[in-house]
Amino acid sequence: MTFDRARAAVTIAGICAFLDLYAPQAVLPQLSETFHITPASAGTTVGVSTLAVALAAPFAGMLADRAGRKRTIVTATFLLQIPTVMLIFASGLNEILLWRFIQGLFLPAIFSPTVAYVNEEWPPGQAADVMGLYIAGSALGGFSGRFVTALLADHFGWRAGFAVLTLITLACSLAILAWLPPGRKRTHAQAPATAGRGEGAFAALLGHLRNPALLATFAIGFAVLFSQVATFTYVNFHLADAPYSMGPAQLGLIFLVYPIGAVITPASGFLIRRLGRRQAMTLAATVACSGLLFTLHGAVAMIVTGLALFVTGTFTMMSAAMGFVGQAAKQAKATAVGFYVCCYYVGGSVGAVLPGMVVWHQAGWRGCVGLVVLVIATTVVLAWRGWRAERMICAAE
Repeated sequence: MTFDRARAAVTIAGICAFLDLYAPQAVLPQLSETFHITPASAGTTVGVSTLAVALAAPFAGMLADRAGRKRTIVTATFLLQIPTVMLIFASGLNEILLWRFIQGLFLPAIFSPTVAYVNEEWPPGQAADVMGLYIAGSALGGFSGRFVTALLADHFGWRAGFAVLTLITLACSLAILAWLPPGRKRTHAQAPATAGRGEGAFAALLGHLRNPALLATFAIGFAVLFSQVATFTYVNFHLADAPYSMGPAQLGLIFLVYPIGAVITPASGFLIRRLGRRQAMTLAATVACSGLLFTLHGAVAMIVTGLALFVTGTFTMMSAAMGFVGQAAKQAKATAVGFYVCCYYVGGSVGAVLPGMVVWHQAGWRGCVGLVVLVIATTVVLAWRGWRAERMICAAE
């Protein structure tokens, strides 16, 4: 049925949007060895893509408003295959960074229109369920990109992983093209009032930057992805070193904690309603920090358990922050969301590189854990200071 195909297409769009974004993480030690570069330099292969996402995200929605949701999504998924193919033939770090940056530019044109499409094409009661499918697809895509690359790298080298990711992306593109309905045509009346007016958008952004609750939320978004990318970038170097000496395939299995965390995280909505947003953030940050401290134990089982706790905590923190953007923004909510996404992915770019520059060589994994715990602790302070008006905002709604 078309309805079921539409849901499948949305799920596949989630897979496609995150399949390539973090794919190199499990093979960073191999890239470091191949090109004789430091862990911080290898981390830039992740950071450059998240930076490109941050730069492109504010414009992806505007593009989809003009070109149409499905057309934008399908075009982006097909174009994404070009830089993915070119990565197979990259002969040095600079070429990898170029094609990874171009990959990142295409990704917001997949996930931003997909989120808008779900909200427009399904009634509110069903849209929440379909959005759950999209999030599940995103988690599956994030894990699959890392795992496929790692598994193939162990036997055939890291280039083989990007070759298979190209084929998976092609299959996703064809499925979305065949199964996703065109969607409703948006009338002029449905378009945002500030569409096409740069001054209106700039004024709205300035208004958001004067809003303490939003500033705190933007900073929390930055800190959350900083923490996730820093942790899962440098834990690979930690586990690739003695005494673990894990190969790419074993490192890829570590990312199984991602879908585990994604399954648990939907309970965050209940937790936020039950405890309040600031209390839920504090509890989630405590769980995330506890998980990081678990990873300091020598046993692999403790490290994996710690990473699962960390993912669960940071996913809940992400849910609490993203859900507050729409409440805290008094107007131009789409602009606020776009700026939040920008800050979020800039945090990922910094998290991929900064730990390698400031703590890795001196303190190794313990230094990275200490840095990330410090960053997570600041989110609790930001939440308690910046989200003081939460009850008033909720009451006004």
